[in-house]
Amino acid sequence: MSILATLRRADPVGLVVAVLLLVAAAIIFWDTSQLTISSTYGLGPKTVPNVIATGLLLLAAGNVAIALRRDFPAREHADPTALLLILGGLVALMALIAAGGGFIAATAILFACTSAAFGRRAFLADLAIGFALGAVIYLVFVKLLTLGLPAGPLERLL
Repeated sequence: MSILATLRRADPVGLVVAVLLLVAAAIIFWDTSQLTISSTYGLGPKTVPNVIATGLLLLAAGNVAIALRRDFPAREHADPTALLLILGGLVALMALIAAGGGFIAATAILFACTSAAFGRRAFLADLAIGFALGAVIYLVFVKLLTLGLPAGPLERLL
C-alpha cells in the first residue's frame, strides 16, 4: 500500500494531535537552545525542558502509529460548558496576575473553575481549597525553593 493510501485511511484527528505534539516539542527544543545559562555541574536548566520535549516527540510518534492503524478508542463528545469554565479560569488567572492580584487568588479561581468543570457544585468550598493549595504552593516556591512567583496583596502579607 502506498504512503498516500495509508494517509487517506488514517485517523485525521490522531494525525492532527501528533502534529500539534510535534510542534510543541519543536518550540520547547528551540526555546531551550536559546538559553545562555549553562551549568558547571552536569544537569542544568535545559535538562527538564529537553526531557519534556523528548516525551512529546515520543507521544507524537505513538499518535502517528495509532492513527495510521486507526486504533484510537471511541472518542467522547466534548462538553462545551466544561471547556468554557476551564478556559475562563485560565483567562481569569492570567488577568488577575497581570493586574497584580497575585498567585494565590489567581490559583484559587482557577481551581474553583476547574472543579466546576468536572461537575463539582461547591464553588465557595472549592475557592477555599484553591486558596489553601495556592498558599502552600506559593510558600514552597518562594520560601523553600527561593523562586519568584507573582506577588499580590495576599502574598505581601506572608
